Amino acid sequence: LYRLLKHLYEKDGGKVTYVRNITDVDDKINAAAKANGEPISALTTRVEGWFHDDIAALNCLPPNIEPHATTHIGEMIAIIEKLIASRHAYVAEGHVLFRVGSYKDYGKLSGRKLEDLIAGARIEVESYKENAGDFVLWKPANEGDDPSSVFDSPWGAGRPGWHIECSAMSNKYLGNDFDIHGGGADLMFPHHENEIAQSCAATASNFAKYWVHNGFLTVNGEKMSKSLGNFTTVKDVLDKGVKGEVIRFALLSARYSEPLDWNEKLLEDSKKQLDYFYGALKKLDLTQRNYVEIEDSNFFLSLLNDLDVSLAVSFMHTTATSANRVIENPVAAMNLLGMGRLLGFFNMTPEEWFKGSGSDNSEIDTLINKRIAARKAKNWALADEIRKKLAEQSVILEDRPDGTTDWRIA
Repeated sequence: LYRLLKHLYEKDGGKVTYVRNITDVDDKINAAAKANGEPISALTTRVEGWFHDDIAALNCLPPNIEPHATTHIGEMIAIIEKLIASRHAYVAEGHVLFRVGSYKDYGKLSGRKLEDLIAGARIEVESYKENAGDFVLWKPANEGDDPSSVFDSPWGAGRPGWHIECSAMSNKYLGNDFDIHGGGADLMFPHHENEIAQSCAATASNFAKYWVHNGFLTVNGEKMSKSLGNFTTVKDVLDKGVKGEVIRFALLSARYSEPLDWNEKLLEDSKKQLDYFYGALKKLDLTQRNYVEIEDSNFFLSLLNDLDVSLAVSFMHTTATSANRVIENPVAAMNLLGMGRLLGFFNMTPEEWFKGSGSDNSEIDTLINKRIAARKAKNWALADEIRKKLAEQSVILEDRPDGTTDWRIA
């Protein structure tokens, strides 16, 4: 989505501002840091590094701004004070809670009634709450908390609730009203519902104009999650030798708002499709940037239709077929290059994709030349022996009646 918006607006001098919040203080983080015997900053910095490595491998564009909750405590306190002053929030036993009943549009995003949301919210009803659905804006520190997780406030030492963190950071960097808010489908309630309530109550704004919720990764139809023990990390897949571009293609193979079942066949199919596309680019100079504009293409219109990437990829296949059939005319290949790069693909040359990046292929080339000589001499046994040796190195030969024309790593 970010790539598409940048393509649409920034070429004419516009600016797309992408903010991605980092939650670096909450109950789970505190508990994990305490169990490890380390400050929350050490834990969150380490995990944040893993996250950045993963998304770099997937060629995700970095945001313009990546604020951390722990450096915006002042902004959160300011919003909470406004909510208390307007009676949308109240103080009870060191906690500050939002009065859900005070915001008339609560539940509008998820399309359910307030009483139904409260009944199904799985919220433990505490004695200090006026209403079971009231949610925490500020909570007191627990005994034994690491000092790095405790902050001063007008209501005593403690830490913010999760929901107020996002409202404060989006307000600071995007304003009271902004265009798009994203997140997982599981965050619609209560997190996003609570964000809307507290933000609109504090600023009399509309908050986000559009909400974009992505579906879950599933395994055999079940949501991928740590609690079920069926989760796979990006690093797990990369460590198996799968290219980040293949993982990216796999993740884009279903509509963003729908579930996607993760399995080995999905990765195999994704690699085959990318092999086909890279094959269509073999005779194109990828340093060129003068590829044909694609704004009026069916590919581009598919992306404008609620990011229908699957349909867009089908038009990439049509274009790749044209490129393979008419090699002497590079227009189709140049169009394919433009399409793929808009989706974050084609970050390697075909040579790097098929043969590896930065590796010394002289040994493989020597063996192939020996095999060609053996075939010419009709020494089939030696030719077969060399092919077997190459296969052990995952080298696939592209043989044609006139000889070996190329090779690639499986």
